[in-house]
Amino acid sequence: QVQLVESGGGLAQPGGSLSLSCAASGFTFSRYSMNWVRQAPGKGLEWVSGIYSDGSDTIYADSVKGRFTISRDSAQNTVYLQMNKLKPEDAAVYYCNVVPPNSVYWGQGTQVFVSS
Repeated sequence: QVQLVESGGGLAQPGGSLSLSCAASGFTFSRYSMNWVRQAPGKGLEWVSGIYSDGSDTIYADSVKGRFTISRDSAQNTVYLQMNKLKPEDAAVYYCNVVPPNSVYWGQGTQVFVSS
């Protein structure tokens, strides 16, 4: 079955960096685009970034453009999110997801705190 396992969350200071990982299994990783989505306390889901199946294209929400970088390693079946210049408003639970036809799969999320 499809499994997505996020890791790398934690506490960072404003202006600091964190690197998130999402290990995927149970599907052909190289066939699908992958996304990062976040949910801040008391707020709805916010799409953050996506990467094409072969890594040839990436897209970002305006709120993170220029600060976050998404990447993937098909040999490791892992998608990454490098987060730099973190702001307090980046604090959220970060999820990766994959959307094959007629389905959507989510990981359990990893918590990011941004505070001095």
